[in-house]
Amino acid sequence: MTDLSILIPARNEMFLENTIQDILKNMRGDTEIIAVLDGKWPVRPLEQHDRVTILYYPQSIGQRAATNRAASLSSARYVMKLDAHCAFDEGFDVKLMADMQDDWTMVPLMKNLHAFNWKCKKCGFKWYQGPDPTECQECQNKKHFEMEIVWKPKKNTPNSTSYRFTKDLRFKYFPEYKNKQNGNIVETMSLQGSCFMATRKKYWELDLCDESWGSWGQQGSEVALKTWLSGGRVVCNKNTWYAHMFRTRKGFNWPYPAPGKSQHDAIEVCKSMFLNNKWSKATKKLEWLVQKFSPVPDWGDIEIPKPEKGIVFYTDNKLALKIGRRVQNNLRKMNLPISSVSLKPMGHFGNNIHLKRKRGYLTMFHQILTGLEASKAKIIFFCEHDIIYHPSHFEFVPERSDIFYYNENVYKVRTDDGYAVHYPCRQTSGLCAYRDLLIKHYRKRIDVVEAWGYSNKIGFEPGTHSRKERIDDYKSEGWMSEYPNIDLRHKGNLTPSRWSPDKFRNKPKIWIETNDIPGWGDPREFLKGIID
Repeated sequence: MTDLSILIPARNEMFLENTIQDILKNMRGDTEIIAVLDGKWPVRPLEQHDRVTILYYPQSIGQRAATNRAASLSSARYVMKLDAHCAFDEGFDVKLMADMQDDWTMVPLMKNLHAFNWKCKKCGFKWYQGPDPTECQECQNKKHFEMEIVWKPKKNTPNSTSYRFTKDLRFKYFPEYKNKQNGNIVETMSLQGSCFMATRKKYWELDLCDESWGSWGQQGSEVALKTWLSGGRVVCNKNTWYAHMFRTRKGFNWPYPAPGKSQHDAIEVCKSMFLNNKWSKATKKLEWLVQKFSPVPDWGDIEIPKPEKGIVFYTDNKLALKIGRRVQNNLRKMNLPISSVSLKPMGHFGNNIHLKRKRGYLTMFHQILTGLEASKAKIIFFCEHDIIYHPSHFEFVPERSDIFYYNENVYKVRTDDGYAVHYPCRQTSGLCAYRDLLIKHYRKRIDVVEAWGYSNKIGFEPGTHSRKERIDDYKSEGWMSEYPNIDLRHKGNLTPSRWSPDKFRNKPKIWIETNDIPGWGDPREFLKGIID
């Protein structure tokens, strides 16, 4: 079965052949192209290719309908809607599919396409793409012009990754949010409708090309709103790019007639549906999306309700007192409610619950569940007795209530000599999730361990593996706080320490040894007063 079908609705598109040839040149996966000639044969003939299907309608059916007809021919896992005047990065298809998740709509980073230059055949002067020339800008020649194909991203292209919509849901770029987009997979409020990829299942399930909206216009807002409000995510993948040709010069013809009216009609449908929360498949409201990306220009000041956060702290009370005091004093500064569960009384630290149990994995699970059930917070951060947490750790807010989130920004510091190393890892001490999800998981975890005993096959960190012995089917994601947490490695750790990449079955892709931890400085100085 084909992995990706690229759907190209085309009407009056003079660069369709260039677009198809560029895709064939740069695709590296099991990818096909399905192009729909909507009421017009192209001026330039299309070469036959076994990865290209051409569908022709002698009477125009409209851009959305044409895209749907192309999608109906696909049996691929993923579909990508694409304008007929675009170029791509080498291997764009496999790069996108490698990072894709089923409830996402994904786009590559967008560049501007320099499609062609005009050249005066009399004097040789060239100028940037525009309408058919009537006079040379250099020698005033009034005939004999030649179009030279360039087909490369424009120099000094803006590299667009962030988009939004106005209060009437019209498309806008969102440079203010671009500064907040950290990493290579970044969220965007809306889309530029020239390119987007989704699973074929989601494409039909969410009706991403609703023909009742009209032939053309408002597609970026439609796709983004349907994805976000149904519980999915809209992301831009900066690991690859596409370049889109913009009609920036007067004289370019739009492929469909009356573009202004078509756009206006689509905007009215969009406003009626989403401003009034009428979309039947929505699980979230538009206000939620605006709050998520707030502040959004044109929307005014929207007060974002602060989620109720809390800490569940657990300890076996086997730790050196100097380390324990430093960790606890640090957590008090976070000004979050603390439910602490210990094996010895700790009445001075948060809402303390003392369990009379012996140290071990099952006891730890009981401690965690006890702390969860005692907490009244909606969002829980797990905190352990030998981790020094940075305040930026607690700024995180989980996107979804059915995902376990792990802060992978942690440095392990050996207390004997201050040796510090960082490699991305998901460990329970960096876990954050919604309380209800955590309670559900740990109740089931305790039942399993009490019935069958503890085994490494069930996994220690929720949601981090897919073995059949796993506790449940919930997934996990990682995040990176602005500054790292410090994991103090000492003689009493319950889990072993590994100080070389060779000690891992799968060697970490990132391994950083340092004596200058971001936000903390020299770990040897940091350890003074903790370890003598």
